[in-house]
Amino acid sequence: MSVKIVVNGEVLTAFLDGEIDHHSASVMRSEIDSAVEKNMPTMLILDFRDVTFMDSSGIGLVMGRYKVLKPIGGELHITNASPHIHKVMKLAGLDRLAKMDR
Repeated sequence: MSVKIVVNGEVLTAFLDGEIDHHSASVMRSEIDSAVEKNMPTMLILDFRDVTFMDSSGIGLVMGRYKVLKPIGGELHITNASPHIHKVMKLAGLDRLAKMDR
């Protein structure tokens, strides 16, 4: 469980890794929010390429980052989610909050 933050201009990408559960989501949330506060990006990309498991905490992680970005006018993008995680996110309605691709 980890997150690697990369800033490129006004785009902040968070590369998520491992399992996203209650404990790991809290750590990821803190790291991402600190980076957003520091960099004030116009776009936050959450890259799920290396996520091996996600429970409802992952849904909360995405929703919370949307709420953090909204007041500063930032966009949220979700990329590289596995087919299963992508389906779960769509069922949760996250495609209405973020641009989703694989």
